[in-house]
Amino acid sequence: MIVVTGAAGFIGSNLVLALNARGRHDILAVDDLTDGTKFKNLAEARLADYLDKDEFLLRVERGELPVIDAVFHQGACSATTEWNGKFVMDVNYRYSKTLLHYCQVHDIPYFYASSASVYGMGKSGFREASDCEKPLNMYAYSKFLFDQYVRQQTLRAQVVGLRYFNVYGPREQHKGGMASTAFHFNNQIVAEGRCKLFEGSDGYGPGGQRRDFIHVDDVVAMNLWFWDHPEKSGIYNCGTGRAQPFNDIANAVIAWHGKGHIDYVPFPENLIGRYQSFTEADHCQLRACGYDLPFMTVEQGVKQYLDWLNAA
Repeated sequence: MIVVTGAAGFIGSNLVLALNARGRHDILAVDDLTDGTKFKNLAEARLADYLDKDEFLLRVERGELPVIDAVFHQGACSATTEWNGKFVMDVNYRYSKTLLHYCQVHDIPYFYASSASVYGMGKSGFREASDCEKPLNMYAYSKFLFDQYVRQQTLRAQVVGLRYFNVYGPREQHKGGMASTAFHFNNQIVAEGRCKLFEGSDGYGPGGQRRDFIHVDDVVAMNLWFWDHPEKSGIYNCGTGRAQPFNDIANAVIAWHGKGHIDYVPFPENLIGRYQSFTEADHCQLRACGYDLPFMTVEQGVKQYLDWLNAA
């Protein structure tokens, strides 16, 4: 059996469907469906079973699980605006530690979602190294601390942490305000005929802030590549290695619709000094381990995403 936590979420549901495409239907989906609208992400999936995240953790702690081939731990509190530290540490840190130890004891490959948010403003670069890691919020801190914990362990089974950069693509609609700019720009063009971008900040012109935007299919491909290479463990950046401005996302959406324009809005005061104006995954460690799959550009990925989004 394969365990996917956060299975009804954005990356988790895409991972489940990719496993289905490989012929794996023996999947235990773990999530919190308090927001029942997320069921739609799994409506096309084939599963062996479903467990609430709290029930699953209880069974892990009691050792009451069947034989497991791999754990893809995608579940987390991913809201960067959540400041209830106890809640975030329980859901993101303690949960991840408990699963890690279970997988080590039972010799199970463990793949978990880390985050590029651990780099903070990125002034020291985006290498998978402690001198680059400067988290700015509780979410980032929980991911940062677990990465540090993993680094201290003597591992007997494969462990891979992937630091996701700005992920976009199908099945993110439930994320609301945390959904990608591609999702929001598409909705804005449909509703108003315009995309709203921030004016300049940190030396960047209007809409010129640059991020490493990665399509969810590329994220899934990286997870599965590491599963196919059990000799590889470590913490790796999961981005394209190519920073592109928000203007590129907006222009790709406008090009798809064949209409619309960009409106620049004042940069929010509450984000000054707390906003990543530039992110770009360093690929040195990833390429050194042998990962050689290509990544979609914004232009390629947004077109593919909007083909799906506007046909749904």
